Amino acid sequence: MKRNLFLLIVILIELAVAAYIYFGIFGAPNDRYGLEFIYKGGPLVILLMLLIMMDITFIVERALSLNKAQGRGALVNFLHKVQRSLMDGDVDTALTACNEQRGSMANIIRAGLERYQRVNQKPESDMDKVAKETQRAIDVATKLEIPLLEKNLLALATIASIATMVGLLGTTIGMIRAFRALAHAGAPDAVQLSIGISEALINTAGGLVGAILGIVFYNYFVNKVDRFTYMIDEASYSVVEILTGKTRESR
Repeated sequence: MKRNLFLLIVILIELAVAAYIYFGIFGAPNDRYGLEFIYKGGPLVILLMLLIMMDITFIVERALSLNKAQGRGALVNFLHKVQRSLMDGDVDTALTACNEQRGSMANIIRAGLERYQRVNQKPESDMDKVAKETQRAIDVATKLEIPLLEKNLLALATIASIATMVGLLGTTIGMIRAFRALAHAGAPDAVQLSIGISEALINTAGGLVGAILGIVFYNYFVNKVDRFTYMIDEASYSVVEILTGKTRESR
């Protein structure tokens, strides 16, 4: 609920900013910046600017979140440290490394190690039960972490689709205006014709910018999440194998 409210507030603020830029800068009477041609794109330019700003917002949020999900240090060094500790039978040192690293992978491995310690301390627990309980804890932690990695990716794809449609709508409206100018008896209305063509092209450009941003970064983040998920699976499998081997040796 709080997240939805925060997102709504952000959208309203960005909408206000887009409206100010459209009327206060693009549509300023003196046109100091030479941007009146964008103003001729019509009110749909406000919606296109809003979509582009939402693209940028989600891109920045995903970049920061995925960077945070990797933890404090290099993942390769962290994994080597955990594996060495587990090979030496020192689970506590591996847990300390997880607490220092933080991030999604560290959270998942820590959940598995903590479950391993609890189950392995019970005399009635056999090797298969220890391995299954450890894997189950890792699977549950993974299911909790993956949605955080994929959050707002669907929003980027949706914005790309909406921007394309809004740009097409603006293009259609602009072409309607242009053909109306051509339909005048006698000489066509050159002013209305130029306004209609400008409106069509500006909305086309705005829709393409929003769509390109959304599609490019959606694919970039999806690939990054997939690689990160693969690393998590590999690390989790390695941890379970090492723990199972150590349990077998101790018994």
